[in-house]
Amino acid sequence: MTRLGKNAVIEQLLADGITHMFGNPGTVEQGFLDALEEYPDFQYILTLQETVAAGIADGFARATGGPALLQLHSGVGLGNGIGMMYQSKRGHAPLVVIAGESGIEYDAMDAQMAADLVAMARPVTKWATRVVDPRSLLRVLRRAVKTAMTEPRGPVFVSLPMDILDAPNDEPVVPTVIPDRRTLPAPALVAEAAALLAPAERPLLLVGDGISVSGAEPELLRVAEKLGADVWFVDSSEAHLPADHPLARGAIGHMFGMVSRAAVREADAVLIVGTYVFPEVFPDLVTPFAEDAAIVHVDLDDYEIAKNHPVTLGLVADPKLTLDALATALDGLRTPEQDAAAQEFIEKRRAEQAERAAAPDDTLIGAFLAKLGERAPEDLMVFDEALTASPYITRYLNPRLPGHYFATRGGSLGVGIPGAVGMKIAHPEKTVIGFTGDGGSMYTYQALWTAARHDVPAVFVVCNNHRYELLNKNIDQYWVERDIAKHDFPHSFDLSHPEIDFVGLARSLGADAVRLDKPDQIDDVVERMLTTRRPLLVELLTDDTR
Repeated sequence: MTRLGKNAVIEQLLADGITHMFGNPGTVEQGFLDALEEYPDFQYILTLQETVAAGIADGFARATGGPALLQLHSGVGLGNGIGMMYQSKRGHAPLVVIAGESGIEYDAMDAQMAADLVAMARPVTKWATRVVDPRSLLRVLRRAVKTAMTEPRGPVFVSLPMDILDAPNDEPVVPTVIPDRRTLPAPALVAEAAALLAPAERPLLLVGDGISVSGAEPELLRVAEKLGADVWFVDSSEAHLPADHPLARGAIGHMFGMVSRAAVREADAVLIVGTYVFPEVFPDLVTPFAEDAAIVHVDLDDYEIAKNHPVTLGLVADPKLTLDALATALDGLRTPEQDAAAQEFIEKRRAEQAERAAAPDDTLIGAFLAKLGERAPEDLMVFDEALTASPYITRYLNPRLPGHYFATRGGSLGVGIPGAVGMKIAHPEKTVIGFTGDGGSMYTYQALWTAARHDVPAVFVVCNNHRYELLNKNIDQYWVERDIAKHDFPHSFDLSHPEIDFVGLARSLGADAVRLDKPDQIDDVVERMLTTRRPLLVELLTDDTR
C-alpha cells in the first residue's frame, strides 16, 4: 500500500509497540506532527524545551525497558538535547531520537538552521544516520530500534528530511526483530572463573546496570552470599541488591579514583559484572587492584572488559546466566569452612549496619523520609537526583525492588524532575516520587508544565540547601589533594540570593506545591504526597548553614 512517508513512519512505530513520542515541535517537523492527529492510539507528550523531552524519554525508557521515542527540532533542538542524551548514552537507555530537517533538496543552499545533524549526534549516540532515500525510510527506522535495544543498549539518532517524509512510500510495515544476546560461557570457562574466585578470603563484587538489564538480581545475591563478598555499585543506577542488605556497600566510582582504590585494594579476588571500572571524573591511571588479585569480568559489552585495567579472565556473556552457572560451580568448590567464614562475614556486616542505623539523626530530611518510608507503598518508584542527599533516600526508603529505583547517571544535572515524569507515564498506577536539588531542578523545572498538561500526577521533591553542595564537597577534596589551605567556597557555588520561589514557580506551571521547613509539617506533607491526583512539588529545606 502506497502512502506518504510520514504516515508510514507512524505505522512502523505502532507496529513496534511505540505509542508515545516526547518532543518539542518545529517548522521542519510540522507535516509529520500534523499526520499524528490521524492516529488516536499515538500520544505526543509536549514539552517546553528539548532537554526536558530528552529527560522524560530517558525516564520512560528506563521504566519500561524501552524503546522510547524522542523528537527534537533540527540542529537547534538537537543541540539543546545533547547534554541529556549524554546521560542516556552513559546509562545505556534505549532512546530512538529523531529530528526533522528542511529537506535533501536544500542541501546545497546552506540555509537557515542547516547543520550536520548526524555529526552532532554521533558523540552521544550508539549509532547516528540520515535517511536519504524514501525507499529505505522504514528499513532505517527498524535498524535504529534494533540497534537501540540490542545489548549494550543505547540511544540512536535518525535525521528525517521533510521531502523524504512527504514522498510516497510503499515499504511494508513489519515488526522490528531484536536479537537475543543471552549467552552462557563454555563450561570450562565457568569452571575457570569459579576456580579463581572460590579460594578468596577477601572477595569483592563490582556490579552495574547490566545486572538489571538481564534481570540478574537473584543470581547476584546468591553469588555474593556464597562468597561472603561486599558488593559495590559501579556506574550503577538501580537497586541490584536491597539497600538494607548487609553486603550492599553503596556506590563508588563517581568522582575520585582514590575512593575506588580504597574500596578494592585489599581484595584478593574481584568479580565485575555488568559495568566498567572505573567511571570517575578523576580516575586512577594505574590499576587500583592488588597485584596478585584474581579479577573476573562478565559483561555483554566486550568494549568495557579490560578497557582501563587488566583482568585475569574476561567473559562476554549474559550476567544472569553466567552468575547462575557460577553459583552452581562455587557450590562444588567452596568448603564448609569457607561457607562458615562467609556467613560470619555477613553477620559482621549486619552488626555494623545496625550500629549505623542506630546513630541519631535529628535532620529534617531524615525525619521526613523516615515518615515517608513508613507510609509509602511497597512498590514505590523513585527517581533519585538528590546527589548529596541521596544517602538519606537509600537509608529511609530502602530501594529493594528491581525497576523501582533509578539514580541519575552521566554527570549532568536536570534529569530528576523529567525522569520522574517519564516513570509516571510508564507506570500511571504506581506512586512515583522524583528527588532533585535546588540547582539541578532549575535546569528542567518546566517539566512540571508537561506533567500538568498531560495529567501526570507524579510527586517531586526539591532538596533546597541554597548551593551546589556537591561542588563544595568536591573542592574540599581538591584542596586536600593540592595542599591548598581550606577557605571560603567560591561564590559561584552559592544559590541563596536571590531566593528562588520554588513553590510559586511550580504553581505558575500548573502544579500543586508546598514548602516543608518545619518538623510539624511532615505528616500533612506526606499525606498529600501519597494521595495527590495532580503533580505536586515539595520544596524541602535541607540547608543547615543558614
